Amino acid sequence: MHVFYTPDIDSNEYVLNEDESRHCVKVLRLGIGSIVYLIDGKGGLYKAQIYLETKRNVTLKILEVTQEYNKRNHHLHIAIAPTKSIDRLEWFLEKATEIGIDEITPIICDRSERKIIKEDRLVKIITSAVKQSLQAYHPVLQPQMRLSDFLNLPNHSNKMIAHCIDSEPRNYINQIAMPNQRYTILIGPEGDFSNEEIALALLNEYKPLSLGDTRLRTETAALAACFEVNFINR
Repeated sequence: MHVFYTPDIDSNEYVLNEDESRHCVKVLRLGIGSIVYLIDGKGGLYKAQIYLETKRNVTLKILEVTQEYNKRNHHLHIAIAPTKSIDRLEWFLEKATEIGIDEITPIICDRSERKIIKEDRLVKIITSAVKQSLQAYHPVLQPQMRLSDFLNLPNHSNKMIAHCIDSEPRNYINQIAMPNQRYTILIGPEGDFSNEEIALALLNEYKPLSLGDTRLRTETAALAACFEVNFINR
């Protein structure tokens, strides 16, 4: 199944851009009459057929449309401190998209080792994973912001902060979360959130969260949280 990401689709025909057209013809070796699938990132899945080729573009005719394709019964937002090695953050974005996530916000914390990211590249990683896993909904990558600013945003979801202070009471996700909810989970940097950040999150009604007895890397902790939320809602 060959999938293309087409967020601007709005009619019964669609013209692939030059890069996608080249990939379609030169790499995938598809031609007139070939069936492909399009996703718009907003829940639409389109079955289409190639009916015209030029040197630069491929034109598709839409055959079938499915709205709200594989729509999830929950909404998951993970706010994560970017890792020092950007490859680890990219790995998380790819795998979380495949498993199921709706929103990601990179946050700058007191102990953050990375404070600059290339958002365009991260969006491309997400888009590639969307196509690979046939996700009709494209996760939203929000602009990077400081944790204190993020905590001040209006948020009516089930809010949790994962931290590693053993002396503080924490619960597992299945003790805090019920199915069919909106969830926001904070994942800190390798050195964990500072005591002040944890206190500020608790003051903003975030529930303290444990992800198990072992100490996890930032990207592993975020992916574990993503998996647990999707498992609860399976």
